[in-house]
Amino acid sequence: MNTIIREAKIIDSESPFHNQTVDILIVDGVIKKIGTSLPNPENAEEVKLDNLHLSQGWFDSSVSLGEPGFEDRETIANGLNVAAKSGFTAIALQPNSYPIIDNQSQINFVKSKANGFATELFPIGALTKGSEGKDMAELFDMKNAGAVAFGDYNKSLDNANLLKIALQYVQDFDGLVIAFAQDSNIKGNGVANEGIVSTRLGLKGIPDLAEELQIARNLFLLEYTGGKLHIPTISTAKSVALIKEAKAKGLKVTCSVSVHHLVLTDEKLENFDTRCKVSPPLRTETDRQALLAGILDNTIDMITTDHNPIDIEHKKMEFDLAKNGTISLESAFGALSTVLSLEKIIEKLTSGKNTFGIESQTIAEGQKANISLFNPEGKSVFTNDNILSKSKNSAFLGTELKGKVYGIYNQGKLVL
Repeated sequence: MNTIIREAKIIDSESPFHNQTVDILIVDGVIKKIGTSLPNPENAEEVKLDNLHLSQGWFDSSVSLGEPGFEDRETIANGLNVAAKSGFTAIALQPNSYPIIDNQSQINFVKSKANGFATELFPIGALTKGSEGKDMAELFDMKNAGAVAFGDYNKSLDNANLLKIALQYVQDFDGLVIAFAQDSNIKGNGVANEGIVSTRLGLKGIPDLAEELQIARNLFLLEYTGGKLHIPTISTAKSVALIKEAKAKGLKVTCSVSVHHLVLTDEKLENFDTRCKVSPPLRTETDRQALLAGILDNTIDMITTDHNPIDIEHKKMEFDLAKNGTISLESAFGALSTVLSLEKIIEKLTSGKNTFGIESQTIAEGQKANISLFNPEGKSVFTNDNILSKSKNSAFLGTELKGKVYGIYNQGKLVL
């Protein structure tokens, strides 16, 4: 199917058409022609949308979908459609399904389930068998099957020697280790950020130290071993400072921050709303501002939705017992638009591809069409009607968002 996208403003600093409003002719999934008032002799499908903007396709480095095992939370098919309609042309799938994605056959299974969709799925293999933190999983076999990185979702590796060995082992095949940082002993039974809000609400606190100690340890290990380390979803001001210092030393470390940590704080817990119970916990305004500063000075490499659907039985319960996690694909662009400039949002939603070894496609003639379509203007309140996921556990319900996502063009498919 051939497509002409009309009067679209291109936001792509690598494109010769950056900040220009043009027409784009796509033939067989490849950008054939870019210009103004392009003719349409072959009756290609025409796309013309209000205040249409285009960028390179967005990539989300942390998405949980449930399948296999937790299809009641989300399926791969519906999850990929949600991602497409939320503007993402590629996602990295976390291994926290049942069974855990910790071997070659599980990688092959989720990849086969993702065939034929506009949004591409790149699996993350578990770092340890069953994500239990005891024995290293079959990393090389999973890499050969298509895994783009290795990590145990939202589980910190207590065994420092195991992380050391993993960092050394993956260097033989240029692998990427993901190390979530939260010291389980310091966290204890904590359920919210340790501070004024948790004290006032009588909730057990998780101090910043639980994250920062683990990051400091992991950075020391990286300095010793070499290799590549990715630290996901950092949440404190000190974490930003530690990673900035490590980068100055020349260590190959990258990090991400979630949308909700850039936009929300622990003040959202006032009504004991379990939809705002996440891991790491929502922190203070001081931390939020430090995270935004880390985005602006490029200490933080990428923004993730950390999309994690949880069924209502595990969310609508007392705060201490509810599972951590929020869905965030549908609200990501609108929420980020309230705190960051459009150019910075696009940069941080696309730059993660390099870290995970995924090819980028600039918007230029002859390139594969891999683009996100959106309108950066307009305000709306996020409601249940905006949720496309099977699970409804969004921390952004009732929040005013800015802008609108139209969809994507990728894999020769237009999804609006």
